Amino acid sequence: MVSFHKCALWFAYLSALILVPVPQLGATMRPGVIRVEVDATHAPQRILHTHLTIPMQPGPLTLYYPEWIPGEHMPDGPVVNIAGLKFTAGRKTIPWRRDLLDMFAFHLEVPPGVTSLDVRFDFLISQVTSGYSSGASATAYVELLSWNQLVLYPRGYAAKDLTYIPSVKFPAGWKFGTALPGAKQNGDTIYFAAVPLSTLIDSPVVAGRYFRVIQLTPGQNPSHEIDIAADSEAALAMSPETEAHYRQLVAETGALFGVRHYHDYHFLLTLSDNVPHFGLEHHESSDDRVPEKTLIEKTRLIETADLLPHEFVHSWNGKYRRPADLATADYHQPMRDDLLWVYEGLTEYLGDVLTARTGLLNQDQAHEALARLAALYDRQPGRNWRPLQDTADSAELLYNADEDWTYWRRSVDFYDESELLWLDVDATLRRLTKDQKSMNDFCRLFHGGTGGEPALKTYAFEDVAAGLNAIAPYDWSGFLRTRLDSIAPKTPDEALQNGGWQLTFNDQPNEIQTARDEVKKQVTLMYSIGMIATTEGIIQEVMYDGPSFKAGLGPGMKITEVAGKPFSPAALKDSVAASATSPVQLTVANGSQVQTYSIDYHGGQQYPHLKRLQNRPDVLDEIYRPLAP
Repeated sequence: MVSFHKCALWFAYLSALILVPVPQLGATMRPGVIRVEVDATHAPQRILHTHLTIPMQPGPLTLYYPEWIPGEHMPDGPVVNIAGLKFTAGRKTIPWRRDLLDMFAFHLEVPPGVTSLDVRFDFLISQVTSGYSSGASATAYVELLSWNQLVLYPRGYAAKDLTYIPSVKFPAGWKFGTALPGAKQNGDTIYFAAVPLSTLIDSPVVAGRYFRVIQLTPGQNPSHEIDIAADSEAALAMSPETEAHYRQLVAETGALFGVRHYHDYHFLLTLSDNVPHFGLEHHESSDDRVPEKTLIEKTRLIETADLLPHEFVHSWNGKYRRPADLATADYHQPMRDDLLWVYEGLTEYLGDVLTARTGLLNQDQAHEALARLAALYDRQPGRNWRPLQDTADSAELLYNADEDWTYWRRSVDFYDESELLWLDVDATLRRLTKDQKSMNDFCRLFHGGTGGEPALKTYAFEDVAAGLNAIAPYDWSGFLRTRLDSIAPKTPDEALQNGGWQLTFNDQPNEIQTARDEVKKQVTLMYSIGMIATTEGIIQEVMYDGPSFKAGLGPGMKITEVAGKPFSPAALKDSVAASATSPVQLTVANGSQVQTYSIDYHGGQQYPHLKRLQNRPDVLDEIYRPLAP
């Protein structure tokens, strides 16, 4: 899994190691490496044991627990989940105290004569199957190990200047995958080469009883593989057709960006219904968590088709090129999220383009996916008060916001609405250059470089505008700021029409929305009665000022009857379909109150689709055309 060349580079780095402290903070660490030994044999019980050995000299010491986790864009380090914290030197216990204003900082006094500090604590793995990496990460058969949950680091050093030697012991017989270099296994313990703290935290480990490795570029350098851990052996059965699409993904990213900024790349894919489902980017890997049967059920495969392309793009856009305010020196300094419309929004656009170029979604499905997004922002009432830029500025709040009233409050829309923004940019580049230049050229320019090694190159807003100007001179600053700062800009319609298509609605279900509804066990009727309900009748969302809202309905209420008959998803859909001749009447429980509501809507079922504009060139399908052979 790890090349000898890669190991040699890291050992050479270790031999030349010099710790460079940040002078103004007066660190008390001695030059050397920190060892972190993790016992994950009790992971199925949802507990990990960690032991750190830190070279130290006497004096006051402050140790930090990682707070701002890269890629999660908010201060969500799970410090509340550590227990049994104990500091010792020799056989002597050293007292400690948490900072009263900074819950992630621990203060202690290292006594005279001490050259090494031992730190032990347990990490309590959450059972909550929502959220991000601090959510459930272990089952009876799978463990997702995130190093930020298992380390402390001394104040006064940049993460790149602290070196750790990690090791981990898994339950007997489990296999593992990671981008960490130098893996050597002795029994059930894996020892890795020394790496900077920044690399350690950027290199999670997936392990499990049921495990499979799929080589995507056998015999090639750099290598690419999918490391799959699952809750059952049957779930590992990725079809040859799907494998081929992921091999094409590697080829398409090579054609798009021109270079690769990693030694090798690992998709760490977890298949489980008992962990949160999300993707988290890393420079040389991605932590991708999806339902257990994703690879063997067509609907789930469609619903998650864009996940691995999105996280893979982050190796270039997010890890190699990163907003300066997100490239903090350690995990204590706050990050500023104002450029997430590039970091996440451009990645969302390129990820979906690659999903189409690789065939993970066919052409019709790619159209349906884009129609679903365009409809969301064409009709979303929250755009009438909150500009797109503010969804990025307030990301650390919106990530954890309630799901109720999302269409009115807005959520982390810098992902999906920014996809339409970047589609607009791509179409405009093509128009300005008479189809000679596009976002393909921007990606090679902006995300290029020498390649071959993980590297970081930061940027600001002005650099993005300058990069676009280098492809096609234009007022790109004004173009972007208008769409970011305006209330309800016409970006959805404009982007589609510049791409040669328009948004339309009819009574035929949208295939992508249907797949999402099946996986999420919900009924989406936002473009008719303005409601999303679960298959059990709980109202999840109501369109502000839409028909259901005006009737008096709100999130959290439960539909018990449709037109006097027991609720079912089919009955609700049929009632909406018949709304032209019969009113939609729902009996709804709101706590102890039960009431019948009549929804003033008569338009039948309405679902979004794309329709070709015959008087405009088909730019969209040209964008979706594969670049690689």
